[in-house]
Amino acid sequence: MGLLGRFSEGLQRSRERFKEQMNVLLDRGPDLDGEFWDGLEEALILADIGGVLASDLVSDLRDTATRRALPDAYAVLDLLKERIADSFSEPRPEVFDEGHSVVLFVGINGAGKTTTCGKIAKQARDAGRTVVLGSADTFRAAAIEQLEVWAARAGVEICARERGADPASVCYDTIERAEALGADLVLIDTAGRLHTSADLMRELGKVASVVRKRAAAPVHTVLVIDATTGQNGLSQAREFHAALDLDGVIVTKLDGTAKGGIALSVSHSLGLPVLKLGVGESLDDLKPFDAREYADALIGSFDERSA
Repeated sequence: MGLLGRFSEGLQRSRERFKEQMNVLLDRGPDLDGEFWDGLEEALILADIGGVLASDLVSDLRDTATRRALPDAYAVLDLLKERIADSFSEPRPEVFDEGHSVVLFVGINGAGKTTTCGKIAKQARDAGRTVVLGSADTFRAAAIEQLEVWAARAGVEICARERGADPASVCYDTIERAEALGADLVLIDTAGRLHTSADLMRELGKVASVVRKRAAAPVHTVLVIDATTGQNGLSQAREFHAALDLDGVIVTKLDGTAKGGIALSVSHSLGLPVLKLGVGESLDDLKPFDAREYADALIGSFDERSA
């Protein structure tokens, strides 16, 4: 299955939910009346694109439909995919593909940080890079063991200490070891932090500060968000971004939710690039992000034959 096919399969639930909403409107005819525009905005909100952005998208589409004299709802839905792709934050250089770099993975418990860290390590090692993993999640039961499994699978070295050790010390050791090996990519898994806890966020900020001071290579901080949390994911991103000045986000578990619009909501609201999408459980289901492919997979195709 090609890249677009895997995107499409992973976002199937989100796409089906959106199409169900739209087909109710299209069944009555493709007229661009008030009922259509209201229904389109509601469908976008239900996909967790967010109320403000959904309203802005519909207003823009409505103005464009009038200006270009678009014939019907099908033409508007084709244009919607372009507008969604254009609404993402401008992409920056892929942090995992630059020369030497250190990447801190942050997020709440259960978002998929450890698995994502391990998958990226495997992908990078398969591409011929020298990778070192750092297990700075020293609080969650089995977090160290889980990352050790990924390290063995990827054939990369891991730095870890006993459970309960100081996370900043683990990060320091990881960078030291990476420099000794001449590694060009360091991936550090941090403990889950509840974004509503100011104390925990300050502690995470101290960990990030230690890494930035010690590392000679560029340091990137990447937030991992579970798509099934919906708009709560946007709240998480706001708090983590305020505390850590994020460099990008990875959205996981898009295959298990009908709220695939959360990737757009976070990127557009905070000006953060989406680096990768998790659309399944296998290694190949952590995909580089492409705004056009995402929009195609999220919205799907509409025409009079399929409606």
